[in-house]
Amino acid sequence: MNIDPTQPWGVAIDYAGRATVTENGHTIAVRVYDNGLGYTLERDPFTGQYPSVHISAEFAKAGTGDTTLRGYGLAVVEAKDGVPAVPDPTAVQRAVAAALADFETRRAHYAALCAAWDPAAQQPVPEPEPLP
Repeated sequence: MNIDPTQPWGVAIDYAGRATVTENGHTIAVRVYDNGLGYTLERDPFTGQYPSVHISAEFAKAGTGDTTLRGYGLAVVEAKDGVPAVPDPTAVQRAVAAALADFETRRAHYAALCAAWDPAAQQPVPEPEPLP
């Protein structure tokens, strides 16, 4: 993934922390958010730290028959030393790489499952005829 050096998170995000990344002709949804409970950025009263920032990425590919295979990735930027988390341009890149790796893992597992599945073995066994 190419990082945009003009953007703090390496990709242009909208007011709600959403972005779209196009990688090798595929579209990946990205979301940047903190784990705070309110609308304002406040320190945790117990730890004294600001909330961490989570960067999630989702890659989905639709197939035939209403099938969709997805891959998910997550990167976390921790706040340290009582100051808010600083934007990390590589965090989105790490989340996207994790989503693509998760997608490939799921694809391989589904392919193995489909190869091992025997539809004939799934057929119900007929009930025996009752004796007269």
